[in-house]
Amino acid sequence: MGVDVVTAGAEEEPFAAIAALFSHWDSVFSRFRAGSELNAVNAAESWLVPVSPRFAQVVETAIAAASATDGLVDPTLGNAIEAAGYDRDFSLLEADERPPGPAERGSWRTVRVAGGHLIFRPPGTKLDLNGVVKSLAVDEALALLPGEGFVSAGGDIATRGPAAVGLPGGDSLQLLAGGLATSGRTSRRWLLGGRPQHHLIDPRSGRPSTSRWLEVSVAAESCVSADVAAKAAFLLSSEGPDWLDERDLPGRFVGPDRTVTNDAWRSAFA
Repeated sequence: MGVDVVTAGAEEEPFAAIAALFSHWDSVFSRFRAGSELNAVNAAESWLVPVSPRFAQVVETAIAAASATDGLVDPTLGNAIEAAGYDRDFSLLEADERPPGPAERGSWRTVRVAGGHLIFRPPGTKLDLNGVVKSLAVDEALALLPGEGFVSAGGDIATRGPAAVGLPGGDSLQLLAGGLATSGRTSRRWLLGGRPQHHLIDPRSGRPSTSRWLEVSVAAESCVSADVAAKAAFLLSSEGPDWLDERDLPGRFVGPDRTVTNDAWRSAFA
Protein backbone atom coordinates (compact mmCIF):
# COMPACT_ATOMS: atom_id res chain seq x y z
CA MET A 1 0.00 0.00 0.00
CA GLY A 2 3.03 2.25 0.12
CA VAL A 3 2.36 3.57 3.63
CA ASP A 4 3.62 3.09 7.18
CA VAL A 5 1.30 1.17 9.50
CA VAL A 6 1.32 2.07 13.20
CA THR A 7 -0.57 0.34 15.98
CA ALA A 8 -0.92 0.74 19.74
CA GLY A 9 -2.43 -1.75 22.17
CA ALA A 10 -1.08 -4.84 20.41
CA GLU A 11 0.96 -7.48 22.17
CA GLU A 12 3.16 -9.85 20.18
CA GLU A 13 0.41 -12.12 18.82
CA PRO A 14 -2.07 -9.44 17.64
CA PHE A 15 0.84 -7.37 16.31
CA ALA A 16 1.94 -10.28 14.12
CA ALA A 17 -1.65 -10.84 13.01
CA ILE A 18 -2.00 -7.18 11.99
CA ALA A 19 1.27 -7.27 10.06
CA ALA A 20 0.11 -10.43 8.26
CA LEU A 21 -3.27 -8.85 7.48
CA PHE A 22 -1.74 -5.83 5.72
CA SER A 23 0.74 -8.02 3.86
CA HIS A 24 -2.08 -10.25 2.61
CA TRP A 25 -4.32 -7.37 1.56
CA ASP A 26 -1.43 -5.79 -0.34
CA SER A 27 -0.74 -9.06 -2.16
CA VAL A 28 -4.40 -9.35 -3.20
CA PHE A 29 -5.28 -5.75 -4.12
CA SER A 30 -2.05 -4.14 -5.32
CA ARG A 31 -2.01 -2.73 -8.87
CA PHE A 32 1.78 -3.13 -8.86
CA ARG A 33 2.18 -6.82 -8.00
CA ALA A 34 2.12 -8.98 -11.10
CA GLY A 35 0.53 -11.89 -9.25
CA SER A 36 -2.17 -9.96 -7.37
CA GLU A 37 -5.76 -11.08 -7.65
CA LEU A 38 -6.72 -7.55 -8.72
CA ASN A 39 -4.43 -7.73 -11.75
CA ALA A 40 -5.73 -11.19 -12.63
CA VAL A 41 -9.31 -9.91 -12.54
CA ASN A 42 -8.42 -6.84 -14.62
CA ALA A 43 -6.68 -8.99 -17.23
CA ALA A 44 -9.55 -11.48 -17.58
CA GLU A 45 -11.23 -11.51 -20.98
CA SER A 46 -14.55 -12.88 -19.73
CA TRP A 47 -17.45 -10.76 -18.50
CA LEU A 48 -17.79 -13.07 -15.50
CA VAL A 49 -14.69 -13.70 -13.36
CA PRO A 50 -14.41 -16.05 -10.34
CA VAL A 51 -12.85 -14.34 -7.30
CA SER A 52 -12.07 -15.08 -3.68
CA PRO A 53 -14.73 -14.30 -1.05
CA ARG A 54 -12.49 -11.51 0.30
CA PHE A 55 -12.20 -9.90 -3.14
CA ALA A 56 -15.95 -10.10 -3.65
CA GLN A 57 -16.55 -8.51 -0.24
CA VAL A 58 -14.28 -5.57 -1.02
CA VAL A 59 -15.88 -5.03 -4.43
CA GLU A 60 -19.31 -5.03 -2.78
CA THR A 61 -18.07 -2.38 -0.33
CA ALA A 62 -16.69 -0.33 -3.22
CA ILE A 63 -19.99 -0.53 -5.11
CA ALA A 64 -21.86 0.53 -1.97
CA ALA A 65 -19.46 3.47 -1.59
CA ALA A 66 -20.11 4.48 -5.19
CA SER A 67 -23.86 4.30 -4.66
CA ALA A 68 -23.69 6.32 -1.41
CA THR A 69 -21.63 9.06 -3.07
CA ASP A 70 -23.55 9.23 -6.37
CA GLY A 71 -20.57 7.67 -8.14
CA LEU A 72 -17.89 10.00 -6.79
CA VAL A 73 -15.92 7.18 -5.15
CA ASP A 74 -15.79 4.88 -8.16
CA PRO A 75 -13.93 1.52 -8.27
CA THR A 76 -13.63 1.44 -12.08
CA LEU A 77 -10.96 4.12 -12.53
CA GLY A 78 -7.96 1.85 -13.09
CA ASN A 79 -7.58 2.92 -16.72
CA ALA A 80 -8.00 6.59 -15.80
CA ILE A 81 -5.31 6.52 -13.11
CA GLU A 82 -2.91 4.81 -15.51
CA ALA A 83 -3.71 7.40 -18.21
CA ALA A 84 -2.68 10.07 -15.69
CA GLY A 85 0.71 8.32 -15.37
CA TYR A 86 0.27 6.37 -12.14
CA ASP A 87 1.13 3.03 -13.73
CA ARG A 88 3.83 1.82 -11.35
CA ASP A 89 4.68 2.01 -7.66
CA PHE A 90 4.69 5.64 -6.56
CA SER A 91 8.34 5.45 -5.49
CA LEU A 92 9.25 4.69 -9.12
CA LEU A 93 7.35 7.57 -10.73
CA GLU A 94 9.46 10.19 -12.50
CA ALA A 95 8.64 13.27 -14.57
CA ASP A 96 7.48 12.09 -18.00
CA GLU A 97 7.23 14.30 -21.09
CA ARG A 98 4.59 12.10 -22.72
CA PRO A 99 1.03 13.54 -22.67
CA PRO A 100 -1.66 11.87 -20.55
CA GLY A 101 -3.54 8.98 -22.11
CA PRO A 102 -7.23 9.10 -23.00
CA ALA A 103 -9.57 10.03 -20.17
CA GLU A 104 -11.98 7.32 -19.04
CA ARG A 105 -14.97 8.18 -16.89
CA GLY A 106 -16.22 5.97 -14.10
CA SER A 107 -18.59 3.11 -14.91
CA TRP A 108 -19.34 1.58 -11.53
CA ARG A 109 -22.92 0.64 -12.47
CA THR A 110 -21.54 -1.95 -14.92
CA VAL A 111 -19.95 -3.96 -12.08
CA ARG A 112 -21.83 -6.62 -10.10
CA VAL A 113 -20.99 -9.27 -7.52
CA ALA A 114 -22.82 -12.58 -7.96
CA GLY A 115 -23.06 -15.41 -5.46
CA GLY A 116 -20.27 -14.04 -3.27
CA HIS A 117 -17.56 -15.38 -5.58
CA LEU A 118 -18.14 -13.97 -9.08
CA ILE A 119 -17.49 -10.49 -10.49
CA PHE A 120 -19.42 -9.31 -13.54
CA ARG A 121 -17.86 -6.42 -15.46
CA PRO A 122 -17.20 -5.52 -19.11
CA PRO A 123 -13.82 -6.85 -20.32
CA GLY A 124 -11.28 -4.04 -20.43
CA THR A 125 -12.62 -2.46 -17.25
CA LYS A 126 -9.80 -1.99 -14.77
CA LEU A 127 -10.80 -1.96 -11.14
CA ASP A 128 -8.86 0.20 -8.69
CA LEU A 129 -10.08 -0.55 -5.18
CA ASN A 130 -7.81 1.86 -3.33
CA GLY A 131 -10.87 3.95 -2.49
CA VAL A 132 -11.74 1.42 0.21
CA VAL A 133 -8.95 -1.16 0.58
CA LYS A 134 -6.62 0.63 2.98
CA SER A 135 -9.35 1.87 5.31
CA LEU A 136 -11.10 -1.51 5.32
CA ALA A 137 -7.80 -3.11 6.32
CA VAL A 138 -7.43 -0.56 9.14
CA ASP A 139 -10.89 -1.40 10.48
CA GLU A 140 -10.24 -5.15 10.30
CA ALA A 141 -6.88 -4.72 11.99
CA LEU A 142 -8.48 -2.79 14.86
CA ALA A 143 -10.77 -5.78 15.47
CA LEU A 144 -7.64 -7.86 16.17
CA LEU A 145 -6.70 -5.76 19.20
CA PRO A 146 -7.72 -7.33 22.51
CA GLY A 147 -8.64 -4.01 24.15
CA GLU A 148 -8.20 -0.30 23.67
CA GLY A 149 -5.77 0.87 21.01
CA PHE A 150 -5.55 2.14 17.48
CA VAL A 151 -4.37 1.20 14.00
CA SER A 152 -3.17 3.85 11.55
CA ALA A 153 -2.11 3.41 7.93
CA GLY A 154 -0.79 6.41 6.07
CA GLY A 155 -2.50 8.69 8.59
CA ASP A 156 -5.95 7.09 8.29
CA ILE A 157 -6.89 5.74 11.70
CA ALA A 158 -9.41 3.61 13.55
CA THR A 159 -9.40 3.66 17.32
CA ARG A 160 -11.01 2.01 20.30
CA GLY A 161 -10.35 4.50 23.07
CA PRO A 162 -8.85 8.01 22.96
CA ALA A 163 -6.01 8.65 20.49
CA ALA A 164 -4.16 11.83 19.57
CA VAL A 165 -4.34 12.34 15.80
CA GLY A 166 -2.31 14.77 13.75
CA LEU A 167 -4.02 16.80 11.01
CA PRO A 168 -2.70 18.43 7.82
CA GLY A 169 -1.17 21.79 8.58
CA GLY A 170 0.13 20.84 12.02
CA ASP A 171 -3.09 20.79 14.09
CA SER A 172 -4.20 17.76 16.09
CA LEU A 173 -7.24 16.40 17.90
CA GLN A 174 -8.22 13.63 20.28
CA LEU A 175 -10.30 10.98 18.55
CA LEU A 176 -12.35 9.10 21.16
CA ALA A 177 -13.61 6.25 18.97
CA GLY A 178 -14.33 5.38 15.34
CA GLY A 179 -12.23 6.50 12.42
CA LEU A 180 -10.66 9.54 10.82
CA ALA A 181 -9.32 9.71 7.28
CA THR A 182 -7.71 12.35 5.09
CA SER A 183 -7.83 12.55 1.30
CA GLY A 184 -5.84 15.07 -0.68
CA ARG A 185 -3.48 15.91 -3.49
CA THR A 186 -0.33 17.07 -1.72
CA SER A 187 1.49 13.80 -1.03
CA ARG A 188 1.08 11.80 -4.27
CA ARG A 189 1.89 14.14 -7.14
CA TRP A 190 3.97 13.76 -10.29
CA LEU A 191 4.53 15.44 -13.67
CA LEU A 192 3.17 14.09 -16.94
CA GLY A 193 3.42 16.07 -20.14
CA GLY A 194 4.78 18.99 -18.13
CA ARG A 195 1.62 19.22 -15.98
CA PRO A 196 1.10 18.21 -12.34
CA GLN A 197 -0.98 15.07 -11.80
CA HIS A 198 -2.34 13.43 -8.65
CA HIS A 199 -4.11 10.21 -7.71
CA LEU A 200 -7.61 11.48 -6.91
CA ILE A 201 -9.43 10.97 -10.17
CA ASP A 202 -12.78 12.70 -10.73
CA PRO A 203 -14.98 9.99 -12.31
CA ARG A 204 -17.04 12.68 -14.05
CA SER A 205 -14.06 13.74 -16.17
CA GLY A 206 -11.71 10.77 -15.95
CA ARG A 207 -8.91 13.16 -15.01
CA PRO A 208 -7.24 14.20 -11.73
CA SER A 209 -9.62 16.37 -9.77
CA THR A 210 -9.42 20.17 -9.96
CA SER A 211 -10.91 20.51 -6.45
CA ARG A 212 -10.22 23.75 -4.61
CA TRP A 213 -8.99 21.76 -1.59
CA LEU A 214 -5.54 20.42 -0.83
CA GLU A 215 -6.62 18.03 1.93
CA VAL A 216 -9.96 16.99 3.43
CA SER A 217 -10.25 15.16 6.77
CA VAL A 218 -13.44 13.47 7.96
CA ALA A 219 -14.40 11.67 11.19
CA ALA A 220 -16.95 8.85 11.13
CA GLU A 221 -17.96 5.65 12.90
CA SER A 222 -15.30 3.65 11.05
CA CYS A 223 -12.18 4.33 9.05
CA VAL A 224 -13.75 3.17 5.78
CA SER A 225 -16.78 5.42 6.27
CA ALA A 226 -14.48 8.35 6.98
CA ASP A 227 -12.28 7.54 3.99
CA VAL A 228 -15.16 7.31 1.50
CA ALA A 229 -16.68 10.55 2.81
CA ALA A 230 -13.35 12.39 2.70
CA LYS A 231 -12.79 11.42 -0.93
CA ALA A 232 -16.30 12.44 -1.93
CA ALA A 233 -16.08 15.76 -0.07
CA PHE A 234 -12.72 16.50 -1.72
CA LEU A 235 -14.10 15.79 -5.19
CA LEU A 236 -17.17 17.95 -4.52
CA SER A 237 -14.86 20.93 -3.99
CA SER A 238 -16.82 23.95 -2.68
CA GLU A 239 -19.92 21.78 -2.15
CA GLY A 240 -18.03 19.40 0.14
CA PRO A 241 -18.72 21.04 3.52
CA ASP A 242 -22.49 21.13 2.98
CA TRP A 243 -22.49 17.55 1.65
CA LEU A 244 -20.86 16.36 4.87
CA ASP A 245 -23.24 18.44 7.02
CA GLU A 246 -26.22 16.77 5.31
CA ARG A 247 -24.80 13.48 6.62
CA ASP A 248 -23.79 14.88 10.03
CA LEU A 249 -20.14 14.07 9.37
CA PRO A 250 -17.44 16.39 10.76
CA GLY A 251 -15.08 17.66 8.07
CA ARG A 252 -11.99 19.85 7.92
CA PHE A 253 -10.94 21.35 4.56
CA VAL A 254 -7.44 22.68 3.92
CA GLY A 255 -7.14 25.07 1.00
CA PRO A 256 -4.15 26.92 -0.46
CA ASP A 257 -4.79 29.99 1.69
CA ARG A 258 -7.15 28.96 4.49
CA THR A 259 -8.64 26.08 6.46
CA VAL A 260 -12.41 25.62 6.65
CA THR A 261 -14.47 23.39 8.96
CA ASN A 262 -18.11 22.47 8.50
CA ASP A 263 -20.89 22.84 11.07
CA ALA A 264 -20.62 19.22 12.21
CA TRP A 265 -16.90 19.63 12.89
CA ARG A 266 -17.43 22.79 14.92
CA SER A 267 -20.27 21.14 16.87
CA ALA A 268 -18.01 18.23 17.78
CA PHE A 269 -15.67 20.66 19.56
CA ALA A 270 -18.41 22.73 21.21
